[in-house]
Amino acid sequence: MTDTALTGGGGFTLRLPRVSFLLVLAGVLALLPILRLLWEVAGPALSGDAVAAARVLQSPMTWRATLNSVALAAGATLVSGLLGAPFALLCGVTDLRGRAALAFGLMLPLMIPPQIVALSWIHLAGAGSPLLKPLGLAPPPGTPNPVYSSAGMILVMGIEHAPLVFLALRAGLRAVPRDLVEAAQAAGARRGRVLRTIVMPLSLPSLAAGLALAFVAALGNFGVPALLGIPAGIPVLPTLIYRRLAGFGPSVLPDVAVLAAIIGAVACLGIAAQLALQARSDTRVLGGSAPPAVLELGRWRLPAEIGCWAVLALVLAAPLAALVSTSLVRVYGLPIGPETATLAHYATVLGLDQVGRAFTNSLFLSAGAAVLLGLVAIPLAHAMAGRANRLARAVGVLVELPHAVPGVVLAIGCILVFLKPLPLVGVSLYGTLWLILAAYLARFLSLALRPAQAACAALDPAMEEAARACGARPLRRLVTIVGPLVAPAAAAGGLLVFLTAFNELTVSILLWSQGRETLGVVVYALEEGGSPTLAAALSVIAIGVVFVAMLAAGAIGRKLPPGIIPWRD
Repeated sequence: MTDTALTGGGGFTLRLPRVSFLLVLAGVLALLPILRLLWEVAGPALSGDAVAAARVLQSPMTWRATLNSVALAAGATLVSGLLGAPFALLCGVTDLRGRAALAFGLMLPLMIPPQIVALSWIHLAGAGSPLLKPLGLAPPPGTPNPVYSSAGMILVMGIEHAPLVFLALRAGLRAVPRDLVEAAQAAGARRGRVLRTIVMPLSLPSLAAGLALAFVAALGNFGVPALLGIPAGIPVLPTLIYRRLAGFGPSVLPDVAVLAAIIGAVACLGIAAQLALQARSDTRVLGGSAPPAVLELGRWRLPAEIGCWAVLALVLAAPLAALVSTSLVRVYGLPIGPETATLAHYATVLGLDQVGRAFTNSLFLSAGAAVLLGLVAIPLAHAMAGRANRLARAVGVLVELPHAVPGVVLAIGCILVFLKPLPLVGVSLYGTLWLILAAYLARFLSLALRPAQAACAALDPAMEEAARACGARPLRRLVTIVGPLVAPAAAAGGLLVFLTAFNELTVSILLWSQGRETLGVVVYALEEGGSPTLAAALSVIAIGVVFVAMLAAGAIGRKLPPGIIPWRD
């Protein structure tokens, strides 16, 4: 094999065999669980033995769950658009004050695990609500909690995924050419006309891409349908897969593989729409390199600020306050007050053996995934930055796929890959923490890669060219030049991985085993087991960890280019 030199668009000189091998390896490892799932479904069909597929496809429950999944995801997407789009407009192109704080607050529902978001709404809207009951606004005792319904699931998932619409549209708004906006203002166009005729038409592809992201995320959401849909008797594909696998174990893998393929196929339609719309939104307009123009709100600024903070208070502060209040009352259903408040639930939950194991396991898995992916992201991002060709683009799509598809699809694929002992070593990862770690590495690689890619794209190619002229080999240039410069962005990516993985549930709920519980699994188990105060206390602790990690990521983000940390300008 030759070792031909290649100079990419960024000016980096790379070696074809080494770089190609690295890119291909990353793509294969990311895609392996999904390929194994597809083979589990397509293999028997090609050989004429499609018994499992026929059994699943002929079941009325399959199509009921599929229709529920699509309908609920569509409704949640509408809510996400109605919430995320106005925030993006106000924070992206106006002189609204406190935009960074508003963006941070809006991002919190996405960073907080879905099961905890659902739990907070259960405690806010129930008959025993510690906030609404003293005000006489809680439902009468004995009546169903209103969030145990399709409308409740749509509302909660819509709020949780609104940040996806916010981020996508805000990025599109910032790409609107400043010259066009200023020319329209100079011609006498008012704010409303500028928005209608210039800003929104140019940013519509970004809005549509954000809506597609929200749809795919809602389609694969497990925590909200599990806590709100199962008690209401509303099955969706993720919960149907979980209940069958939990009830019958690996013996139903052929059946749940078909279910996972169905939800994966629907999700791929959304992913394809998102990629097409993102490609369309990447079109460049003359003058778009200047900073975005700011539309002055004038006398409407204060009402807009009050409205934004009021919305955040309703969709974020109130549910979290109900969760904290539930964790502090002596008995569930009592109003919070000096006579009923206690910290006993925190002491109890921290003393549980399963909670201690869950914290240890979650810290090991999330920190391990963050460190490993942060280290891998640097050479991979460097390799992709130097190759503006089809291979690099294809690997970029393949790396995104495990994070874009629903978590249950990846989890079933990982079970199929690692159920049997590994070749040569004869060791099986099934039922171990290593299986969950392998799934995390595949699922969150794209989160770690994006900041590193942005940092690599910002590097001055002259530095590496000078080192190459002095005889430095590619590995030495990577270690001494690229690595130190990209390390802060890689650390930020690692923190994003930690944030997402620490309380993860959708993947780990299908992969955990006795003694290998994660924090998300224990929170779900405590609530399902009839211990709402303990589940609330553990959820508050988990939120505290997420909040501290977000502050740390924000501190690192001050030294990085804009956009690497999602909630920072």
